[in-house]
Amino acid sequence: MDQTPTTAPPRLPARANLARKPLGIAASLRAARRNVLEIIPELATHAPIISGNTGARWHMVMDPDAARHILKDRVEDYPKSVVTKLILGPAVGQGLFVAEGAEWRWQRRAASPVFALRNMQALAPVMQAAAQASVARIAQHAGTGRAVDLHQEMVTATFEVISEVTFSGDEGFDRAAIHRAIDAYIARTAKVSLLDFFALPGWVPRPHRLASAHIVRELKRHADAAISARNAGHAKDLPDLLDLLKGASDPETGRAMNAAELRDNLLTFIVAGHETTALTLAWALYLCAFDPAIQTAAHEQAQAVLGGRVAGVADLDQMPLIQQIVQESLRLYPPAGFLSRTAQKPDRLLGREVRRGDTVMLPIYALHRHHALWEDPDAFRPARFANPTHDRYAFLPFGAGPRICIGAGFALQEAGIILATLLSRFRFSAVAGREPKPEMILTTRPKGGIWLTVEPM
Repeated sequence: MDQTPTTAPPRLPARANLARKPLGIAASLRAARRNVLEIIPELATHAPIISGNTGARWHMVMDPDAARHILKDRVEDYPKSVVTKLILGPAVGQGLFVAEGAEWRWQRRAASPVFALRNMQALAPVMQAAAQASVARIAQHAGTGRAVDLHQEMVTATFEVISEVTFSGDEGFDRAAIHRAIDAYIARTAKVSLLDFFALPGWVPRPHRLASAHIVRELKRHADAAISARNAGHAKDLPDLLDLLKGASDPETGRAMNAAELRDNLLTFIVAGHETTALTLAWALYLCAFDPAIQTAAHEQAQAVLGGRVAGVADLDQMPLIQQIVQESLRLYPPAGFLSRTAQKPDRLLGREVRRGDTVMLPIYALHRHHALWEDPDAFRPARFANPTHDRYAFLPFGAGPRICIGAGFALQEAGIILATLLSRFRFSAVAGREPKPEMILTTRPKGGIWLTVEPM
């Protein structure tokens, strides 16, 4: 008998259950309403393109060159899909996330200077204050042996940041109310409808989304009230995001945002600007608990640089491992795990015919775990970002091309400051039986939370 010892395969961090066989219309709808990631075929982590017809023609693209074609070279021919606009359009109106063509271009030109590096660095003290507040909350549990849901803690921390950089000093603004309204809106509108599967136009009512109309009114009422209060107030020494947007204008035409456009973009940044970073941080802490050796190295690096203080912008370049952990978290669990576009003109992608009206999907979750693009794609290996060699369009946590996320720099700065501060102070450990499951409704969330025990360091 062969006595050669066998080596157990390395344990891998939590992974979504991708589809192992083709799904029909009913099964696809059930999967999409349960977890959008489950409609992605396992084959998508090996093949460059998959096409099908589940009520409407569709193509899933996992090839960097084809992604570049869609997101950059022919961006005007591949606007955001009807479903994407139906989910977020009611809340964010015609803000940057939803607008297309000339309407998008002038807003982007106007808003780009707002997110210049100097403005983002000026907002760092708000991020540092949120990091310190998070340390204080977590410290109450450190050493007790009681598990803490770090997902909820990170949501709290990042909402403190986005609300403060948006409405600083406006005590009359009900931040808790708008936070609750955002959560309720996403829960009610993000579920896929059968009408979406058949690609029916947006004017055909989706009943479950109509039911959220009162939440939309509440969101807009709060934002309008904050803008009115700011208009009646005095200028601040340090302008916040609302001040910067109010003063923004298109350098080509001089056009500035009217009240409705200002409100829509403000809500866009609030809705998109806190949950995505919270998820990045929560998954990063889970991954550090998953691999204690990497966590130890990150702690030692952060402690050597910070010496017990809160991280600042100038510290981030001195802590490369922290930044690599953030990038690897974004690779394994991209908050925007699925992009969807609607072809406006006939085209060919990797030899496949694309007709006008076809849905073209970029399953970022599968792209980031594609076996032809990444070595050991399901493994947690931050070092792969030390000297990255991957194609630019193989890693798309913020999209790419002209419509790349305008707040990417803001998000990376915030994530670095908070993660470095926490890892320098605490040790996080996994809890048996509390493994999270990647679940995407609108964003890639950890089903069940990120439950970790915490020890002071």
